[in-house]
Amino acid sequence: CARMLLVSVWAPGTSGRPPHLVFVMVDDQGYGDVGYHGAHDIRTPVLDQLAARGVKLENYYVQPICSPSRSQLMTGRYQIHTGLQHSVIRSRQPLCLPPDAPTLPERLQQAGYSTHMVGKWHLGFCRARCLPTARGFGSFLGSLTGSGDHFTFRSCDGAEACGFDLHDGERPAWEMSGNYSTWLYVERVKQILRAHDGRKPLFLYVALQAAHTPLQAPARLLQRHGSLGNRLRRHYAAMLSGVDEAVAEMVQEMRERGYYSNSVLVYSSDNGGQPLAGGCNWPLRGGKGSYWEGGVRAVGFVHSPLLERTGVVSRALIHISDWYPTLLTLAGAPELDPQRLDGYDVWGAISRGLPCPRTEILFNIDPISHGHGEADQHSLTVSGFGIWDTGVRAAIRVGHWKLLTGNVGDGDWFPPQTFPGGPQQWQGGEKRQDQQRKTVWLFNVSADPYERSDLAEAQPEVVKLLLSRIAEYNRTAVPARNPPDDPMADPQLHGGVWTPWLVQGEGEGEQGVEVADTRYSKVRFKFCKVCKLRALFKKVRSRLQRTTLFF
Repeated sequence: CARMLLVSVWAPGTSGRPPHLVFVMVDDQGYGDVGYHGAHDIRTPVLDQLAARGVKLENYYVQPICSPSRSQLMTGRYQIHTGLQHSVIRSRQPLCLPPDAPTLPERLQQAGYSTHMVGKWHLGFCRARCLPTARGFGSFLGSLTGSGDHFTFRSCDGAEACGFDLHDGERPAWEMSGNYSTWLYVERVKQILRAHDGRKPLFLYVALQAAHTPLQAPARLLQRHGSLGNRLRRHYAAMLSGVDEAVAEMVQEMRERGYYSNSVLVYSSDNGGQPLAGGCNWPLRGGKGSYWEGGVRAVGFVHSPLLERTGVVSRALIHISDWYPTLLTLAGAPELDPQRLDGYDVWGAISRGLPCPRTEILFNIDPISHGHGEADQHSLTVSGFGIWDTGVRAAIRVGHWKLLTGNVGDGDWFPPQTFPGGPQQWQGGEKRQDQQRKTVWLFNVSADPYERSDLAEAQPEVVKLLLSRIAEYNRTAVPARNPPDDPMADPQLHGGVWTPWLVQGEGEGEQGVEVADTRYSKVRFKFCKVCKLRALFKKVRSRLQRTTLFF
């Protein structure tokens, strides 16, 4: 559809300079896992206060898993336009953000900002040009993979490939092992704030590892939640208490160093919580990994002295891809070609309550997820009305309507309190009733935010309209990139560290797309046999270790 250039009026602080921008992304925080959403067993007094004195985003969406949310924040583009439609970027996968997509920190650097990243990257690192410091960040302390131990920073991709994953710039930060990730990261943030020349605008991207598994927290935080009977919930709550404390320290440092009065702080979860790992999205349906509201509706708020209205709730339709053009506009460097982006500048909607330019969100179209079989023709001609193959995993929201097709993930509702006995007791909780042999669902999520009333049969014309929109988007999609894992990525081949393993140009086609390279196939095959043998021994050892826990 035609797209207008919508640019907010730049509202700098009293200094007349572009504002300092701080983006805090928290990992796997569920919709119900913050005090102001009614959580009674998780204490987040600082987040509650910042949100209450800012703008709460209560119609705010992200992606259901890590890499997709982060890629859309960094590029302002949907997954279908970067080739990252399918799943997360795995540690051994020769894949990263496409080089032809300018990142948010690259654009901010061009606008005169100092840019720093602290925390989890998870956007690929197969070659050096994929690293955060090569994609616009002047400094980086954090992890490259999707998860790891919060104290030792050991990260495993399956049982067979494990290595150290804490990097300061391009080097492994062995000397920092033993620190708790949340506290280590907030200390680096404070160091950056102390060393930075406040006369120059600053962009800080703080992507905390908490509260992603493994669920770990210092004893002091665990003791605070000792009354929680569910062990997973207790550890998860302790991790979010640590997040709350970390944000408090960041804001306090900003005040003391003179940044606060001319700053914009955005807080966002990267996806819904994982109920089987302590998270809670209730009363929303589903969780992390699904396109139900519990997987994509996120905790989010903006706190800033530059807001023209505060202490309000915004119900403007906002997506994580919108931060790219919004922050660039605040920086005084608006996107000159908005047709290139899928995100919108939504500062006017947030700060002033103006009508929001966004009216729809394409959550994703994942062609790789399609289960090919006998039902294919039925899902196209019957369920899809000849418009769209509903066996393909896809989801879209247009106005009040939300349509889902294919295998969109677990659609259970989880009760507000988890059970002391663990996952086995959840079988008595609310269970989905409408996912058997279905490939299309329709909900009015404004009237039915908990997705209890499927209207697909009652509103066939709306279904057709939204299927047509998905088909239109699909015509603009680039091919999905999902290369197989590369055994040469094994940390044991690189000093025990997760690090780039491809040289510039190796296995690389046009626009940075990874392709097979026969020059290295013999070497890779030889190493592959070693990797498989090593994997076998590691699997046997890990199974023996798990067995000893029960005897």
